[in-house]
Amino acid sequence: MKKNTNTIKWMSLPVLILGLSITMAGCKKDYEAEPLENVTIEYVFDPRDSLGTNAHRFLNAMYADMFPQSVSFNRIDGNLLDAATDDAMPSNLEDNDASRLAKGQYNAYDRVVSDMIWGASYKNIRAATIFINNIDVVPVNDAKFEALPNGLTVKRTWKAEARFLRALAYFELLKRYGGITLLGERVLELGENVELPRNTYAECVDFIVNEMDAIQDSLLVYPVPSPARNSHRATKGSAMALKARVLLYAASPLFNGENMDGANALTGYPSFDQSRWQRAAKAAKNIIDLNTYALEEDVKQVFTQQYNREVLFFKQWGNNKDIEDANGPFGFGTQIGGQGRTSPTQEFVDAFPMITGEAIDQSTIYDPTNPYANRDPRLALNVLYNGAQWLATTIQTFEGGRNKPGGTEMQTRTGYYLRKFMGDFENAGQYSNVQRDYILFRYTEVILNYIEAINEFDGPSPEIYQYLYALRKRAGIEPGIDGNYGVGQNLSQSEMRMLIRNERRLELAFEEHRYWDIRRWKVAEDVMNKPLHGMLIRQTGNTLIYSKLEVSEPQFSPAMYLYPIPDSEVLKNTEMEQNPGWD
Repeated sequence: MKKNTNTIKWMSLPVLILGLSITMAGCKKDYEAEPLENVTIEYVFDPRDSLGTNAHRFLNAMYADMFPQSVSFNRIDGNLLDAATDDAMPSNLEDNDASRLAKGQYNAYDRVVSDMIWGASYKNIRAATIFINNIDVVPVNDAKFEALPNGLTVKRTWKAEARFLRALAYFELLKRYGGITLLGERVLELGENVELPRNTYAECVDFIVNEMDAIQDSLLVYPVPSPARNSHRATKGSAMALKARVLLYAASPLFNGENMDGANALTGYPSFDQSRWQRAAKAAKNIIDLNTYALEEDVKQVFTQQYNREVLFFKQWGNNKDIEDANGPFGFGTQIGGQGRTSPTQEFVDAFPMITGEAIDQSTIYDPTNPYANRDPRLALNVLYNGAQWLATTIQTFEGGRNKPGGTEMQTRTGYYLRKFMGDFENAGQYSNVQRDYILFRYTEVILNYIEAINEFDGPSPEIYQYLYALRKRAGIEPGIDGNYGVGQNLSQSEMRMLIRNERRLELAFEEHRYWDIRRWKVAEDVMNKPLHGMLIRQTGNTLIYSKLEVSEPQFSPAMYLYPIPDSEVLKNTEMEQNPGWD
């Protein structure tokens, strides 16, 4: 085998060298003890290493380096991606990446690098292909490892995991750019010809789906053995979830029937095919039928309790209070912390129904002078509003209140703060570390994917109603005398579509779905060209006066349905076609 030090150096060397803290007994080599110039393919994939120590570190490095590269919900220049949607906005009044995304202030030359992850994704694809192409030379002795279920071998599962991570990186590109260049098993070397065209959208979808079909039975299944060591690894459920999400996107209007560039095969399918919805529904239903995963009764524990049955795949994070420090309400002093970076919008708050399940504009119990009373309990799980309990006191977001005092310091722009993902600090005196991970796939999404796809394919069905009841029952919505949890009966397909989309908005809030959902549904031109609002609250004596206030005006043009290909890629590759509207 020809030595090539460049091959390894294309990876993030600090991550590659250190790997994760997961190490194996009897380690014969250590990257830290080896000069960087000697870290070659032969060193990592050692034909004499029966433990596959360095190959295993390489694989763990890929997990550590996969998207998102920075393990933080506030990965968009210190903000959530959802702060670039109609659900929230950055509290920081200065220019930032979330504001640029919300207002279309970018182009092929001046990109928003925190989310336009072209180079990072291809780096991860390259690393995975290096692993796939070279792991077979490592004589991994299964007898030296904990026995795996279902007759699996260590090397077989490792290779399948690398194929999963590569497919995930391709999907992160696909949803951002449309059809992208598929490299197959080829590893480009420095100085090699890179005049390669983009593959069609359909070819990219087929590649990812076929990869997941090929590897799902080579992966571990939930519950994994020794979860402290293995819970971060891709499983059969992870592969099935990626397939289901890919097919849901592929069936959606942006790519199926409302192609932003007519018959351009790079930006979607040239024509509509109803059966794509059926295929998406089947992929999601196959996960449900495993009877392996379930809805957690306490949705807060999904994000703070490890190894729960709702999570299909996550990226390891750690024991910290990062979310609280970044997004906790302003006003508790520097010793307690809380920068209040995220300001949920009034549009998001108004999307939550009443405790009866009825929309606020259709309810007889909604009181605009006491707007948070008798609401869907999910509102309090997502948002801290005026009067909410937090840190053993009451949130004050009225003008001049403790948590909205005014002045130049960053604080809520809307009268609301983020609550989701945080620990149980309603009655605590200060923040403390919480064990958490960055969840990429969970069972609630699978259910929502399924009912959306089956409604689009065949209209409302009793099965759809039952899944909606289950979600609302867990949420704490009252069943009512008819047991319908406020869900209207005999809905048309269009009415059911709007209900499912709203449930998805509430259930998956701030998990980086809304940003892509309004694009794949091709409604962003409507949603993101309207002013966004907050709640202005004034206190007069013991009376609070509530009035909606315009706080931001996002902008969206049709070109923004897909990101621009980096100008540097187009200039160096004459075969690379730019996305519509970005030339």
